[in-house]
Amino acid sequence: FNKHVKFVITGGAGFIGSHIAKHLVEKNHDVIVVDNLSRGRLENLSKIKEQIEFKKMDILDFDSLKKVIFNSDGIFHQAALTSVPESFIQKEKYHNVNVKGTENIFKLAKEFGKKVVYASSSSIYGNTTTIPIQENFEKNPINPYGITKLDDEKLAKKFHDLGLSVIGLRYFNVYGIGQTNDYAGVITKFIDQINVNKSPIIFGDGTHTRDFISVEDIAKANLLSMESNTDFSFLNIGTGISTSIKELAELMIELSGKKLEISFDDLPLGDVKDSLADVSLAKKLINWNYETSLKNGLKKFFF
Repeated sequence: FNKHVKFVITGGAGFIGSHIAKHLVEKNHDVIVVDNLSRGRLENLSKIKEQIEFKKMDILDFDSLKKVIFNSDGIFHQAALTSVPESFIQKEKYHNVNVKGTENIFKLAKEFGKKVVYASSSSIYGNTTTIPIQENFEKNPINPYGITKLDDEKLAKKFHDLGLSVIGLRYFNVYGIGQTNDYAGVITKFIDQINVNKSPIIFGDGTHTRDFISVEDIAKANLLSMESNTDFSFLNIGTGISTSIKELAELMIELSGKKLEISFDDLPLGDVKDSLADVSLAKKLINWNYETSLKNGLKKFFF
């Protein structure tokens, strides 16, 4: 891209959106952050606040969005409600924000001919019988949050058929500085416990596995998707490395240098047993690969 291309980031004051904003600023792009601050926090943008334009705005506000999207060169759509437990209690709210809000973005981007790169989720797969998970696997989300993300993919396909250029990134378990408990935060919870010298609590027996991916690598995947010639795809964004929750807890205790044991509790509703990305399609279509190992990514929390 030439410099001074203008990008809109919805949810840009949130965990992932703010990292995308920092990367764009580093590349001298103009950035408009759209966030209603229901989950996002302005302090996530404190280091770059002079270099960006911030608009307190809701993605359900179609008319306000229209002016911002009209005036941009592309949209990174990250605004969403992301808590699985909460999605069971507030199904309607989750559908409104995650599906109707996304439809607003797609509709306007199509109208003005702008490319959209947006946050999908590995939760659309549900419990797969085979891992690693490939993009063409059956989609059986097991919680309302996952259902909203699958609805978004159906919308993406519908709007692509009408001419929209759109890439959905199926994030696996994202972690990094600025993460909140709201964001699928087993790592955040362990850190909170370890920091006050408490045993990290594992729900279940600790054998369930996840593919933990650093938020820095997620931000890069977003930029590469926007820059790529690919105009429609859904891509897994993970490391392709499986880590059990027990291994994660042990690694974090080791990095903290503290003498702590692990404790166990019951597994909550709507939790997937094993999750691991096949990331070969992202390598092929957007030339992306993860760079940060779990150990190096976690070190930042403790040092």
